[in-house]
Amino acid sequence: MDNSVWMLLVYCLIVCCGIMALVWLWAYKIRNAGVVDIFWSYNFPVIAVVLFFLAPGYHDRKVLICAMVIIAGVRLGTHLAKRVITHLHEEEGRYLQLRKEWAPNAERKFFFFFQFQAMSNVLLAIPFFISCMNTKNALSPLEYMGFILWFISVTGEAIADRQLAFFKKNAANKGKVCNTGLWSYSRHPNYFFEWLMWVSYSIFALASPYGYLALISPAIILYLLLKVTGIPATEEQAIRSKGEAYKRYQESTSVFVPWFKKQ
Repeated sequence: MDNSVWMLLVYCLIVCCGIMALVWLWAYKIRNAGVVDIFWSYNFPVIAVVLFFLAPGYHDRKVLICAMVIIAGVRLGTHLAKRVITHLHEEEGRYLQLRKEWAPNAERKFFFFFQFQAMSNVLLAIPFFISCMNTKNALSPLEYMGFILWFISVTGEAIADRQLAFFKKNAANKGKVCNTGLWSYSRHPNYFFEWLMWVSYSIFALASPYGYLALISPAIILYLLLKVTGIPATEEQAIRSKGEAYKRYQESTSVFVPWFKKQ
């Protein structure tokens, strides 16, 4: 690969790590590590802006892929910000659990956790780097296919997020499990469409040299969602807070793919 790729990687890593260091200071002050989720999402648009202005690729391709990243990242980050900022004084259960497990060195471990999030931003952005380095002055069918799948996935994720927010807004649903709309088919339709979005980025990047490397991103996202910080942590917290109601919900729904409903 061109040396300019490595320079762009370094620039983006410095910026993302710097942002997360500042976010950690804020989180330390307010004792709410949940703010990391907001800026993990916002870091992708930051990377897209850096690539748009500094990467040597074909202008129209950069416009399209960077617009996709910015729209998706700002939408998700703002959605999370609305959720987190409304209860800054109350840390989300997942992070409360980590705080307990990491005591008495929780704040130091959270600093490294935030930095790891910044590094994951750059690693997952591989499809963006690959696409923005491509100087071929025409878009390919793969790139149009990637855009169409991106549109479907971002729309699906937005619908799932809106349905959950609407459910939680109703005071009568306090303590209940959201099982309406897409949530009646899948326990995590938002995660499913988030993963599908990363598949769309990798499809887009396949039209460029070294595009096969972009497949790393959806593979990592899928592993994280299914095995690490996504579904396992979310469901453990749901069981702690909702108990048997959530266990019954688990028995009637798909864990991930929202295309069928258990009878």
